[in-house]
Amino acid sequence: MPSFPIIDSHVHFWDGDAVPISWNAGLAIDRPFRPADLDIDRGAVEVEGIVFVEANVEAPHHVAEADFVAGLGDARIKAIVAHAPLHSPTLEHDLKVLAARPLVRGVRHHIQGKDAVALTTDTAFRAGLKRLPAYGFHFELCILHHQFGPVLDLVADAPEVTFVMDHIAKPGIKDGIRNPWWQQIEELAAFPYVTCMISGVATEADHTAWSEDQLRPYIDRVIEVFGPDRLMFGSDWPVMRLATEYDTWVAIVDRALAGFSESDQRKVFAGNAK
Repeated sequence: MPSFPIIDSHVHFWDGDAVPISWNAGLAIDRPFRPADLDIDRGAVEVEGIVFVEANVEAPHHVAEADFVAGLGDARIKAIVAHAPLHSPTLEHDLKVLAARPLVRGVRHHIQGKDAVALTTDTAFRAGLKRLPAYGFHFELCILHHQFGPVLDLVADAPEVTFVMDHIAKPGIKDGIRNPWWQQIEELAAFPYVTCMISGVATEADHTAWSEDQLRPYIDRVIEVFGPDRLMFGSDWPVMRLATEYDTWVAIVDRALAGFSESDQRKVFAGNAK
């Protein structure tokens, strides 16, 4: 376990009574989750900073979601990655509204669950993506491993944009699939303006029967190709609760980084997020 406080770069909070959310209906995470709940789950892990990442709330409530999180009043929430509809004709207005919220640092528009080819080749989507640097925003990628091809093309076409890849691009761990993800994650790492989030890994395995030995090859691969300067720790809490516990996940990442100096470990667990 890290001997220093960490920054969790991928946390969700939600309350359906405050901001409508429906994708979690019927799941074990179909209830409100606020900072006090995180404090219960984190156990002995000291979390000094939190990056909130949009939780796919119902349209058009993305600005209300950012305001809900800012209004939680927890000083550990250092940044917000909000949703913005990149292909919308109202995007410029949305970006101006989000930029007026001082905690908003980036934007996420889900590719997971969409036709990745159609979305990433959409002229309006690409134009919207390229507007983000003007507001100081990075773009957070959320994809499934089989969507990697068109996403690599998207990233190659936007060197002016800073990207964060969530959940190590969700490889097919449950089915033991390594290729082509194994090669494509290296291709992604070749773009110096991309950082990778070590998060959401256990949830890509069998939720009730995974082992650390199953996860480690995928974790070790992103450590190999990105290195400690372009990796960030994230929990994906509370979604992670479907497969693992908070301190268990922190300990797995900690063991994966055991061969690095404490300075490099601090980069992954806190410094790079700062």
